Amino acid sequence: MKSVKNYVYTERAHFMCPNMHFGIMAKIESNYDERQLRQSVDTLQKAHPFLQSLIAEETDTGRLYYQIQDCLNIPVLVKDEVALWQQDYEEISVRGWNVKKECLLKVVVYPNENEFQIFFIAHHLLCDGRGLLQLAEEFAEHYANGVMPQFAPECLIQGLNDLPSNSDLPLISKLIVGDANRKRKKEKQQVTYGEYSVFERAYIQKCKIKRDIFTVCNYEFSEIQTLCKQHSVTVNDYLIAKMMLEENTNKVVIAADIRNQTKCYRQGAMGNYSTAFSVSVKKNEKNIIPLAKRVASQVINICMHPQKEMLVLACYIHMQPELIDAVAISTLGNFESKAGTFVGRNMFGFGSQNGYSITNLGKIESNIIAEANFIPPASPANKKTWGVLTVNNHMKICTSNLITER
Repeated sequence: MKSVKNYVYTERAHFMCPNMHFGIMAKIESNYDERQLRQSVDTLQKAHPFLQSLIAEETDTGRLYYQIQDCLNIPVLVKDEVALWQQDYEEISVRGWNVKKECLLKVVVYPNENEFQIFFIAHHLLCDGRGLLQLAEEFAEHYANGVMPQFAPECLIQGLNDLPSNSDLPLISKLIVGDANRKRKKEKQQVTYGEYSVFERAYIQKCKIKRDIFTVCNYEFSEIQTLCKQHSVTVNDYLIAKMMLEENTNKVVIAADIRNQTKCYRQGAMGNYSTAFSVSVKKNEKNIIPLAKRVASQVINICMHPQKEMLVLACYIHMQPELIDAVAISTLGNFESKAGTFVGRNMFGFGSQNGYSITNLGKIESNIIAEANFIPPASPANKKTWGVLTVNNHMKICTSNLITER
């Protein structure tokens, strides 16, 4: 298969940002068969070029791109104790992720007598949360029913032309980013991937993540849906309001799916097709529905204006790669870069590390996947992150709390 150079642009922030891996653990209601499972994983890999790729670097330009390999195995680990999934996840996290040598997906399996749990752990360079959910569904359908996943050629966001019209940065933001680019260019020392890898492992070992999973059962979830419908708000609006009240915060960052808005997305493709924006409500509300209504109004307003909705992606596109590479390691590590530290503290939120974020993958119905958890990426900008996934009317919320060892 001829390799097409899919260059890393908006995704580069995840290449140079620690803890940017995440997972979906699904309970499969089917008898466990090791050979059949491996076959389904291999079939899945053949359908998605990024599952066959490593990240390569052009020697003359330093540009990063996805390079298809002739032989690249998705590692599958078989474990006995599903109760120890967090420990297994941490072991994989602490080792770091050499994307120039390792597949962007790792799989852990927990066999049982009449069912099994499968844990997909992905680097953000492979896909976003909704892409990983798609992989879990494709695996389940092939494993249980022999349904072949469709081959999906991938084409990433390469520039502003791939985003909706009027997505470019406001003038003041362009000036700030342009100034940071110029200052970084004058700082001659470049970040190597080896330096970044050492920093990443040290950061993950120092900044622990505590995770808890909460289940919202059918009846309670149905009540929430009914309440939201009555008041013309979404379940996501409700969850944002819930987080604001529980965490006593006026600002929550949410991830928004933009597959249907980008000009380059192809059905079923891997890659990152999401943006993030913050919802801020200045005046406190003590009741969840009035607060959810205010949240809903703000979300609608942001989504009606591409310049607001696509702001973070436009920032990445305007930033020089060497600037993005220096942001995390200069703000959170020992690398010297005033430009990187400025962006990290003032634009990425790495300085305070006090943000709150929600990623809701929505809901699915399945007669093979009995239930599933979404383990969200623990961004260094966030104090707490919620990952939400609803399967067969069972909503599960995974909370990730940053614990920094001083």
